[in-house]
Amino acid sequence: MHTQFMTIEQIQETAQAIRMRTKHKPTVGIILGSGLNELADSVQKADSMLFSEAPNFPVSTVYGHSGKLVIGELENQIVYVMRGRIHFYEGYSMSQITLPVRVMKLLGVETLIVTNAAGGVNSEFNPGDVMLITDHLNLMGMTGFNPLIGPNLEEFGTRFPDMSQAYDRELSDTARRVAKENNINLREGVYAGLSGPSFESPADLRFLKTAGADSVGMSTVPEVIVARHSNMRVLGLSGISNKANLDGSTTTTHEEVMEAGKIITPKMEKIVRGVLRSL
Repeated sequence: MHTQFMTIEQIQETAQAIRMRTKHKPTVGIILGSGLNELADSVQKADSMLFSEAPNFPVSTVYGHSGKLVIGELENQIVYVMRGRIHFYEGYSMSQITLPVRVMKLLGVETLIVTNAAGGVNSEFNPGDVMLITDHLNLMGMTGFNPLIGPNLEEFGTRFPDMSQAYDRELSDTARRVAKENNINLREGVYAGLSGPSFESPADLRFLKTAGADSVGMSTVPEVIVARHSNMRVLGLSGISNKANLDGSTTTTHEEVMEAGKIITPKMEKIVRGVLRSL
């Protein structure tokens, strides 16, 4: 179940099917995380299709991930927006959950903006904050589930891609400037990617804090690795949906995450729009 490798032919088939459904040629990809789907509604002259309508495309099974591709214009850029994403915990292989990023590359996308809902490990972070991802802890990859395991697809990149600057410094600087202009208190830090779907135990969270994580979630890192393998520029944003439960005194629910999205989305939208205008 977790070892299905997508071939270059399958990825090309998926890209061609999507290409036939739109008049646009996107250059920017945007992946919207839990509770952050509203930005897709702002896309102009949009062509849309369900994940299930594209061959080989994995289908999202999680509430809050509507599973739709929206391609059109936003802030004078042609964008390819994923309303929701696919997660490793849904039972797909790493190769399957990162197929959408490789399809973006074949469609002409050179810049990827990834967003997610994340738990705040940093004690200074509060629900509703937005965090600029400056680096990540690839805990899924460290335990043997790196998305680049398997045959290397030379059409995309080298066998051993560098991850020293996974998150583009120029895009990050632009996000900082846009946040300041809009009076948004933009947090910054390291995102830890876990497989889920269970939320972290207090001991998990204390371990992550000691390891230098500022936020934690169940996505994003595999997408970023595959994007960088393809030499795409990446901007990462976490919406802090809940405070870390370091002592076991509180519980965390998916409903809480979705509710926090209502506060996070307007801030995230301003940052993303500002970054798009600067490209």
